[in-house]
Amino acid sequence: MLAYHSVQNLLSSRLLSKNLKIKIYRTIILPIVLYGCETWSLTLREERKLRVFENMVLRRIFGPRRDGVTGEWRRLHNEELNDLYCSPNIVRVIKWRRMRWAAHVARMGEERGCIGSWWGNRR
Repeated sequence: MLAYHSVQNLLSSRLLSKNLKIKIYRTIILPIVLYGCETWSLTLREERKLRVFENMVLRRIFGPRRDGVTGEWRRLHNEELNDLYCSPNIVRVIKWRRMRWAAHVARMGEERGCIGSWWGNRR
Protein backbone atom coordinates (compact mmCIF):
# COMPACT_ATOMS: atom_id res chain seq x y z
CA MET A 1 0.00 0.00 0.00
CA LEU A 2 2.94 2.31 0.58
CA ALA A 3 3.76 2.14 -3.13
CA TYR A 4 0.23 3.27 -3.91
CA HIS A 5 0.39 6.21 -1.52
CA SER A 6 3.68 7.40 -2.99
CA VAL A 7 2.26 7.59 -6.54
CA GLN A 8 -1.31 8.49 -5.63
CA ASN A 9 -0.98 12.06 -6.92
CA LEU A 10 0.40 10.82 -10.24
CA LEU A 11 -2.57 8.53 -10.77
CA SER A 12 -5.08 11.35 -10.34
CA SER A 13 -3.11 13.90 -12.38
CA ARG A 14 -4.71 15.26 -15.53
CA LEU A 15 -1.28 15.84 -17.05
CA LEU A 16 -0.60 12.11 -17.52
CA SER A 17 -2.44 9.91 -20.00
CA LYS A 18 -4.45 6.94 -18.82
CA ASN A 19 -2.06 4.58 -20.61
CA LEU A 20 0.89 6.00 -18.69
CA LYS A 21 -1.03 5.71 -15.41
CA ILE A 22 -1.78 2.05 -16.18
CA LYS A 23 1.91 1.47 -16.90
CA ILE A 24 2.78 3.03 -13.54
CA TYR A 25 0.27 0.71 -11.88
CA ARG A 26 1.63 -2.38 -13.63
CA THR A 27 5.34 -1.59 -13.17
CA ILE A 28 5.48 0.05 -9.74
CA ILE A 29 2.44 -0.87 -7.67
CA LEU A 30 1.58 -4.44 -8.78
CA PRO A 31 5.08 -5.94 -8.35
CA ILE A 32 5.26 -4.58 -4.80
CA VAL A 33 1.76 -5.74 -3.87
CA LEU A 34 2.25 -9.18 -5.44
CA TYR A 35 5.74 -9.88 -4.09
CA GLY A 36 5.84 -13.51 -2.97
CA CYS A 37 2.20 -14.16 -3.91
CA GLU A 38 3.14 -17.59 -5.26
CA THR A 39 3.24 -18.91 -1.70
CA TRP A 40 0.16 -17.18 -0.30
CA SER A 41 -2.92 -19.10 0.74
CA LEU A 42 -5.69 -16.58 0.21
CA THR A 43 -9.00 -16.62 2.00
CA LEU A 44 -12.10 -15.22 0.32
CA ARG A 45 -11.87 -12.20 2.60
CA GLU A 46 -8.29 -11.48 1.49
CA GLU A 47 -9.27 -11.93 -2.16
CA ARG A 48 -12.06 -9.40 -1.69
CA LYS A 49 -9.65 -6.95 -0.05
CA LEU A 50 -7.24 -7.27 -2.97
CA ARG A 51 -10.06 -6.67 -5.47
CA VAL A 52 -11.19 -3.63 -3.48
CA PHE A 53 -7.63 -2.28 -3.53
CA GLU A 54 -7.32 -2.83 -7.27
CA ASN A 55 -10.68 -1.17 -7.94
CA MET A 56 -9.64 1.78 -5.77
CA VAL A 57 -6.48 2.25 -7.84
CA LEU A 58 -8.36 1.86 -11.14
CA ARG A 59 -11.01 4.37 -10.05
CA ARG A 60 -8.26 6.86 -9.33
CA ILE A 61 -6.73 6.20 -12.77
CA PHE A 62 -9.93 6.41 -14.81
CA GLY A 63 -11.64 9.06 -12.70
CA PRO A 64 -15.36 9.75 -12.38
CA ARG A 65 -17.84 9.67 -15.26
CA ARG A 66 -20.65 12.03 -16.06
CA ASP A 67 -24.02 10.29 -16.10
CA GLY A 68 -25.67 10.65 -19.51
CA VAL A 69 -29.19 11.02 -18.13
CA THR A 70 -28.78 13.23 -15.07
CA GLY A 71 -25.51 14.93 -15.98
CA GLU A 72 -24.10 14.28 -12.49
CA TRP A 73 -20.64 12.90 -11.81
CA ARG A 74 -20.53 9.36 -10.49
CA ARG A 75 -17.98 6.69 -9.64
CA LEU A 76 -17.36 3.91 -12.13
CA HIS A 77 -19.00 0.57 -11.40
CA ASN A 78 -16.85 -2.56 -11.11
CA GLU A 79 -18.01 -3.90 -14.49
CA GLU A 80 -17.05 -0.63 -16.16
CA LEU A 81 -13.60 -0.80 -14.54
CA ASN A 82 -13.15 -4.36 -15.82
CA ASP A 83 -14.10 -3.26 -19.34
CA LEU A 84 -11.72 -0.29 -19.25
CA TYR A 85 -8.74 -2.12 -17.75
CA CYS A 86 -8.78 -5.09 -20.19
CA SER A 87 -6.42 -7.19 -18.05
CA PRO A 88 -7.05 -10.05 -15.64
CA ASN A 89 -7.92 -8.95 -12.13
CA ILE A 90 -5.38 -9.16 -9.33
CA VAL A 91 -6.76 -12.40 -7.87
CA ARG A 92 -6.58 -14.14 -11.24
CA VAL A 93 -2.95 -12.98 -11.60
CA ILE A 94 -2.14 -14.41 -8.17
CA LYS A 95 -3.74 -17.75 -9.00
CA TRP A 96 -1.91 -17.91 -12.33
CA ARG A 97 1.42 -17.20 -10.62
CA ARG A 98 0.72 -19.84 -7.99
CA MET A 99 0.03 -22.43 -10.70
CA ARG A 100 3.21 -21.43 -12.54
CA TRP A 101 5.21 -21.76 -9.31
CA ALA A 102 3.61 -25.15 -8.51
CA ALA A 103 4.57 -26.43 -11.96
CA HIS A 104 8.12 -25.21 -11.38
CA VAL A 105 8.34 -27.05 -8.06
CA ALA A 106 6.85 -30.19 -9.60
CA ARG A 107 9.56 -30.19 -12.28
CA MET A 108 12.35 -30.02 -9.68
CA GLY A 109 14.24 -33.18 -8.99
CA GLU A 110 13.83 -34.98 -5.70
CA GLU A 111 17.48 -34.35 -4.85
CA ARG A 112 16.64 -30.65 -4.36
CA GLY A 113 14.41 -31.47 -1.40
CA CYS A 114 11.56 -29.18 -2.43
CA ILE A 115 9.26 -31.92 -3.65
CA GLY A 116 9.49 -33.81 -0.36
CA SER A 117 8.42 -30.80 1.65
CA TRP A 118 5.73 -29.86 -0.86
CA TRP A 119 4.14 -33.28 -1.37
CA GLY A 120 4.94 -34.62 2.07
CA ASN A 121 7.30 -37.45 2.92
CA ARG A 122 6.80 -40.35 0.50
CA ARG A 123 8.82 -42.88 2.48
